[in-house]
Amino acid sequence: MSMRHVVRLLSRAAALAALVLVARPSVSAAQHPARGPNIPQVARTAGQFSTLLAAVDAAGLTETLIGRGPFTLFAPTDEAFKRLPNGTVTDLLKPENREKLVTLLTYHVLPGRVTAAQARTVSSAETVANQKVQLRDVDGELRVNNAVVRIADIPASNGLIHVIDRVLMPQAPPCDNNSSSARRGW
Repeated sequence: MSMRHVVRLLSRAAALAALVLVARPSVSAAQHPARGPNIPQVARTAGQFSTLLAAVDAAGLTETLIGRGPFTLFAPTDEAFKRLPNGTVTDLLKPENREKLVTLLTYHVLPGRVTAAQARTVSSAETVANQKVQLRDVDGELRVNNAVVRIADIPASNGLIHVIDRVLMPQAPPCDNNSSSARRGW
């Protein structure tokens, strides 16, 4: 599927989100603090994030991403996951690799709502995984580590989504035979 098709799908998702906001009956803020589709709902509607959403479910992070936020998600497409070495996704989805999967996924999330314009003004940002990603503008393209932001600033009720063309890989923690990081296999 072409990037143009992905852009059309995400535009439709944003239009659907706006329609839901307008058509939804009034509900008190205590019942629904954030109205409209949340990050996983917007991603599901786009149709290009089934691998990411399956990984989020396997890691037990769906409820977190449905939560109040706000969050900024650098969302790798299904094509981005296909770029990983064969067997990587299958291995990550195994129950014994849940901690590693959680680290990988939370490395794609920034606390707060960070627009592409804001991201261009800093050189790095701390992720929910407590590791930094590098941010830079290269010839008008926003880059996060080695990934290019293909579509920026997709709104969700609890944050923003930036579509990226690669899976971000967190840094391997220092090897210490007595630490849990040594057991994780990083």
